Amino acid sequence: MYYSSGTYEAFAHPEKPEGVEKKSAYIIGTGLAGLTAAFYLVRDGQMPGNHIHLLEKLELAGGSCDGYKDVHKGFYMRGGREMDNHFEIMWDVFRDVPSIETPNVSVLDEYYWLNKHDPNYSLCRATVNKGEDAHTDKLFKLDKDSAMALSQLFITPEANLEDKKISDVLPESFWETNFWLYWQTMFAFQKWSSALEMKRYLCRYVHHIDGLPDFSALRFTKYNQYESMILPLIEYLKKHDVDVQFGMNVKNVIIEDVDGKKTAKELIYVKDNKEQSIPLTADDLVFITNGCCTDTSCYGDQTHAPDLSGIVNGQGESWDLWKNIAKQAKHDEYGHPDVFCSDTEATNWMSATVETSNEDIIQHIMNICKRDPRAGKVTTGGIVTVKDSVNNWFLSWTINRQPQFRSQNKDTVLVWLYALHTDTEGNYIKKAMRDCTGEEICQEWLYHIGMDESKIKDYSENACNTTTCFMPYINAFFQPRKNVDRPKVVPEGAVNFAFIGQFAETPRDTIFTTEYSMRTGMESVYTLLNVDRGVPEVWGSQYDIRELLRAAYYAVDKKKINELPLNFKEKMLLKTVLKNVEGTDLELLLRDTGLIE
Repeated sequence: MYYSSGTYEAFAHPEKPEGVEKKSAYIIGTGLAGLTAAFYLVRDGQMPGNHIHLLEKLELAGGSCDGYKDVHKGFYMRGGREMDNHFEIMWDVFRDVPSIETPNVSVLDEYYWLNKHDPNYSLCRATVNKGEDAHTDKLFKLDKDSAMALSQLFITPEANLEDKKISDVLPESFWETNFWLYWQTMFAFQKWSSALEMKRYLCRYVHHIDGLPDFSALRFTKYNQYESMILPLIEYLKKHDVDVQFGMNVKNVIIEDVDGKKTAKELIYVKDNKEQSIPLTADDLVFITNGCCTDTSCYGDQTHAPDLSGIVNGQGESWDLWKNIAKQAKHDEYGHPDVFCSDTEATNWMSATVETSNEDIIQHIMNICKRDPRAGKVTTGGIVTVKDSVNNWFLSWTINRQPQFRSQNKDTVLVWLYALHTDTEGNYIKKAMRDCTGEEICQEWLYHIGMDESKIKDYSENACNTTTCFMPYINAFFQPRKNVDRPKVVPEGAVNFAFIGQFAETPRDTIFTTEYSMRTGMESVYTLLNVDRGVPEVWGSQYDIRELLRAAYYAVDKKKINELPLNFKEKMLLKTVLKNVEGTDLELLLRDTGLIE
């Protein structure tokens, strides 16, 4: 496998890999990583579809990109992922996956047209005082110490950030900046999250820094991501005769290591409460989803809080599988799952989905986001963060294009809420969020959008239906780590197996994104089948001086260099630098990005 860039490789079709007709594939998990691996086995690997077996424990494909309606309880959405124009693997896949809604159109075309006609941006990024605009005004408000520390983090080698927390590398003043407000609530980082992962995010999305305050950098699907992305991909695979098996609880993959040559020899699983196994040869490829951020999710509804009694630190089907495999390693080649799943107090957050058609509530929504959610277009444009909640639940909420489900009543609106602090009491509901029913969580949200307090309880009970989800491992991949804690997509010496998903290691890309999962799926197939076509490299905006200068301009809230709070020595140095670039392309670049007159 090798990386490439440009259209030469992107538009080429690879030759059929030698001997692929003799090979089979077993893919553990039907999240985006597993589905993408199956796609590339079919399209570029040209493996017969009936040789490909997707093994899923649940009765629904999609992994963490699920979304469904319970006829008795309401709509459930655990969460969603924002998408970027430089998700090269994702768009490579969906340019060839037909839409299930629009005939003769790809998912990519459908998505592209939608976001061109209805571009995303927010008109209110945060609120205070029960629904008033907090007027963040697209400003980052970075003080000098914070700006310098961020710049240092940007250029610090990953090896120097292993096992470090964000709080180890950024000053106290950083936590009061708008930059941190935007960053923390958009990506769900915490102060104790990995500094290494934050560096990757900074480098990966430096070209989007101007779109961070108002989400203009983002793009969204028409419906929830299960219906917009997972279902078309499943349909594509089924049309190519790919075998999808549900109720398959894979417990272990037995790996034989002889002189560094590692071969998966047996796959052990439980089906219908009976343990069974599949013997494997070197021609049987195994793709392992190791770890899952939504493992052991706990659900609540309108009148019930989620039952957390079954949560045991470090346990879950995906973690147990990874631990069983990691035990077989002679060194660190299969990673260290305990690094990510051993502290649910550090890795949990909670979401809720509110369904309503009440005109009074919808009017309060419109007062904040300045748009009618029933218009079928961008509504909030991303999350609205409740600043008054920062020391309580730390609540944010969003409304995507409606209807968000094809089965949704056209008069209703679905609101998605999430909170980073599930163990503290709310501003209005004096309970920890994790202990609340759907009605109580709805009441906290209604309070923060400015509803009349005398009506809040009635509205939460009779005008809204709220489902909830507590996810103990949702932030597990942000735990401080070393490079060896996640296994490489294809470990050294691996003959017929690969790791895929959010807990496999691929360089430069960022976890908690659709692209990361899909990238591991592509890289694993291209490596094990030796597909002779380049895997698109991660977009290199961090190496583009134009993007770096542009990012610097926006990071300092669009100030000219001579307007920055510099000391005498810094001013003298700056004067020398500017004189030396006079009449060069560097001077033109500085002008084009707004840093000088």
